[in-house]
Amino acid sequence: MEEKLDFIGDVHGCYDELQLLLQQMGYQEGSHPNGRKLVFIGDLTDRGPDSLGVIRLVHKLVNVTQSAYYIPGNHCDKLYRYWKGNRVMIRHGLETTIAEYEQFPVTEQTKIRRQFMQLYEQSPLYQVWNDGQVVAAHAGIRRRDIGKSAHRLRSFLLYGDVDHQQQKSGKPPVRRDWAKRETNIDPIVVYGHTPVPKPRVKNRTINIDTGCVFGGFLTAFHYPERTFTMQKSNQPLQVDAFNHEFDYETLDMN
Repeated sequence: MEEKLDFIGDVHGCYDELQLLLQQMGYQEGSHPNGRKLVFIGDLTDRGPDSLGVIRLVHKLVNVTQSAYYIPGNHCDKLYRYWKGNRVMIRHGLETTIAEYEQFPVTEQTKIRRQFMQLYEQSPLYQVWNDGQVVAAHAGIRRRDIGKSAHRLRSFLLYGDVDHQQQKSGKPPVRRDWAKRETNIDPIVVYGHTPVPKPRVKNRTINIDTGCVFGGFLTAFHYPERTFTMQKSNQPLQVDAFNHEFDYETLDMN
């Protein structure tokens, strides 16, 4: 039986916008009257005002009501490593999640840390649905890699196709436009990671990170309908945070 799925892009602690988006789509207490299921494609936390609220909600939807799937992103991975006690750089938004966490009583800290660790540890870095018709990963996946070990693909799934040469000179690494080079156009690939002003469709890959935490939108992609629902952000607009260089296509409905 074909699942009806609602993919949601990078939430980044924008809990209020997430609740409004779920209401727009007809969800009540995480459940949909038509049996649809949510798919969170990573980066639940960091930078936004209520990362811990997002963790609690997604944990409930995935582990309690079982009305959602979750795929970790690079920010999720970093928070997981931090809570495991690994040495990580506390920057790029992690500092906001930690500051929020430290305001909680110890008992609440223990509970939410346990919830997130459970959520992360049980979740795949990419997932395929409906007999291979649609696949999702946080930063994307090349179709030739579908079916391969997520461990071997880990860097790509979390960070995309990154050129680290520029990083050696102290500049940020360049994210290559892997979607532009895709030639095989099945299945549909849904991803996020790189903020774009509107959902970016290219070669039947769909980037739905529309920069909610940067003042854009929180976007859901509906499958099999292949339509979008967007919730305007409450955060101040940061134009420079978006990639404005990508070219776009219309999603092939066939």
